[in-house]
Amino acid sequence: MRKYVAESLGSFFLVFCGTGSIIINQQTNGEVTHIGIAITFGLIVMVLIYALGHISGAHFNPAVSIAFTLAKKFELKQLAPYIFSQAVGAFTATLVLKYLFPTNELLGSTNPSGSELQSFILELILTFLLMLVILNVATGSKEQGMFAGIAIGATVLIEAMFAGPISGASMNPIRSIVPAVVSGYTEHLWIYVISTILGAALAVPTWKYLTQKEI
Repeated sequence: MRKYVAESLGSFFLVFCGTGSIIINQQTNGEVTHIGIAITFGLIVMVLIYALGHISGAHFNPAVSIAFTLAKKFELKQLAPYIFSQAVGAFTATLVLKYLFPTNELLGSTNPSGSELQSFILELILTFLLMLVILNVATGSKEQGMFAGIAIGATVLIEAMFAGPISGASMNPIRSIVPAVVSGYTEHLWIYVISTILGAALAVPTWKYLTQKEI
């Protein structure tokens, strides 16, 4: 149960701080800035990994949980409870943000600024890279594990920095599902569900191939 609570807490703060930075940026006419949003996402991921990683593994992302299951680094029986816990945390955070900023329409939803295919491919590649980094630092040596928060947080920051203006740089289906459902803007949601799960899943055989001598 402590693992599920940790996943809910982590998902809450990921969405509260991450999408919260987007909402506050909109409410203050750009005071946070795009760079500030990218830094917020990267830093909150890093902080949460160090705060909760030793309890639940710090997934906070259904695509990550699914990929870990495919890599046989996570028990299948825990997959549904983890995703449910992540959803509870994300929904709670979004409802709090909706209460705090009732006039904000999108609530930090991810939407493509160009074509749907463009954002789909971007999100697939972004999530692939993120999962590849996670697999290597989370399942490697103890020394690698110590730097996991920095490596994973930096990956999120970099990807949000350059791809955010185009696709929203979601890399996380629950981070996109919840704001879309609560705000009612679900038209492009399929992009962020399919591409992120597929991107994370594709990272698994790549990781296995690259590290096959170590397994």
